Amino acid sequence: MRQMDLPLPMPGDAEAKAAQALMAFLLRMRARGIADVAVLRALETTPRELFVPHRYRDLALRDMALPIPCGQTMPEAWLVARMMEALDLEPNHRVLEVGSGSGYATAILAQLAGEVVSCEIFEPLAVECAGRLAGLGLANVKILQGDAFALLPELGLFDRVLVHGTIEGVPRSLLECLAREGVILLGRRGARGAAMLARIAHQPSGAFTEAALCPCRLGALMGTAAFEA
Repeated sequence: MRQMDLPLPMPGDAEAKAAQALMAFLLRMRARGIADVAVLRALETTPRELFVPHRYRDLALRDMALPIPCGQTMPEAWLVARMMEALDLEPNHRVLEVGSGSGYATAILAQLAGEVVSCEIFEPLAVECAGRLAGLGLANVKILQGDAFALLPELGLFDRVLVHGTIEGVPRSLLECLAREGVILLGRRGARGAAMLARIAHQPSGAFTEAALCPCRLGALMGTAAFEA
């Protein structure tokens, strides 16, 4: 029986496969409706595998939520991209992120906005997130460890706020930190318990309006101060 020689991997094979996987990932995002060129570029230049626990790195470019330490979950890439589009970020915007997690969404925010302040209640996540972002050279991000709603009074005003979790009543301190014509994105529980991504806008008149955007899989926000109406 003749033994067949298998082709040896070429030096560029790994790089070519990685490029193909990234291209397929971006095409899936476009197929699901993500059209903002700046958001797609940020997705392309943010290596998601750096923010995923090592045992899940082969799933990094799949559009799925993944577990991270402290019992938390890294949202699927499509939801992160949808959030970025809904925030309608400008280079001069100051952004507050509630729940840094692994730092993936934080890294994308930092590429689309002027300044990002991200609060993480779990110290191990905050430390690891800060290290990853520093390694990527993202100097316009500040990671704070603690309950964001307890820290709000000293953080100033924000043009955009992204809350990685569902809240029943919006804390007054959160509304008060939003600049005029600013936007808050957060999760809401519907009548049947399903979570929806909601957009709260601060109108020029001073009023706040809320609109449901799409279903999401955001869990209840950690921290007691978050639930004080």
